[in-house]
Amino acid sequence: MRRGWVWALRGMAAGLVLWPVGGWAETARWDVDPDHSIIEFRVAHMVVSKTAGRFMDYSGFVEMDPEAKTFKTIEATIATASVNTNQEKRDAHLRNADFFDVEKFPTMIYQLKSYKKHGDGYSAVGDLTLRGVTREITLVGNFNGVTKDPWGNTRAGFNGEGKVNRKDFGMVWNKTLDSGGLVVGDEIHIRLDIECIKSKKPQ
Repeated sequence: MRRGWVWALRGMAAGLVLWPVGGWAETARWDVDPDHSIIEFRVAHMVVSKTAGRFMDYSGFVEMDPEAKTFKTIEATIATASVNTNQEKRDAHLRNADFFDVEKFPTMIYQLKSYKKHGDGYSAVGDLTLRGVTREITLVGNFNGVTKDPWGNTRAGFNGEGKVNRKDFGMVWNKTLDSGGLVVGDEIHIRLDIECIKSKKPQ
């Protein structure tokens, strides 16, 4: 009889090891909260400085298991006309055919293809479609964990950085300075601070 109890306790211990802490691990949809997220870019201006901007209108979602820290899907759609560099004349130029050509290409889309975990961080490879051109980009960042807000929502946070060459997407406009440099750099640095809310809708 005593031996039976020993085996039962061993079985319970094994179950606790295999069962995730909290018992709620699952792959679920988490929707981007644009009110608490930032999609920002920086680009060299006249060689000597940087110009920064943001996109103000976007949506997206993540399918993930936050306890296992595994990701199934990451998708985002950004309205190109929402570009904002805090200077209306420059923003109007960015919206025309020299750059985003927003009338012809009103959105850009990102879709995750694969990712790898490196210690506490991740590198994610995805397809960015902009101006009808699709290119792979790599974002490096962190999953910052999960918390409950005062209104009963479950929230998760991410940050990431990457870079793209604007010429890969047909944005070739430029002017040469007297010094030989260019007005606008080719390499665009991207910075993301994303907050998501766990969907309450059944998947």
